[in-house]
Amino acid sequence: MKVNILVWLIILTACVLFIVFYIEKENTALDPLNEEIKENGELPEELHPIVEEKKNQLVEQAEEQGIPIIITEGFRTVARQDELYQQGRSEDGDIVTYAEGGESYHNYGLAIDFALQNENGRAVWDMSYDGNGNGESDWMEIVDIAKELGFEWGGDWARFKDYPHLQMDFGLSIYELKRGKRPEDPVSD
Repeated sequence: MKVNILVWLIILTACVLFIVFYIEKENTALDPLNEEIKENGELPEELHPIVEEKKNQLVEQAEEQGIPIIITEGFRTVARQDELYQQGRSEDGDIVTYAEGGESYHNYGLAIDFALQNENGRAVWDMSYDGNGNGESDWMEIVDIAKELGFEWGGDWARFKDYPHLQMDFGLSIYELKRGKRPEDPVSD
């Protein structure tokens, strides 16, 4: 009886070790953020064409409602993402992101950040600001337009609220994007 238990423990331990080492090997082999893949340029370098088009429509439709906006960030490099991640941690400032390099939709050209623009041309992040004087929050008017255009709003997230953030994930997770999966490019179809 003791021998059977010992044999099963050895088999179980071997299986667990195999699974742990296999997963670690696969994660290393599939990680597109390693230097080789970065050098091969497999990460995008600009906004996805659909995100670019929808961003331009957002700016235009906002302007039509008397709400000038500024796109403060679009495509973001992995290095820039890492800089932002350090803010509020090892660098001065408030924490502005919980996503390290490669963990943000910005790194794949699928996200933008915006701010309102006041009458002096300055960026405004005041969500209650009503620059067009219609009695409604300009911020939420922009969010409504963005959602109609197909953007997801970071203000709807359960954990970290990212109010200036808009993204189109095309049904792809960060896990899939990190492993090289990309949304279809309408120009090449």
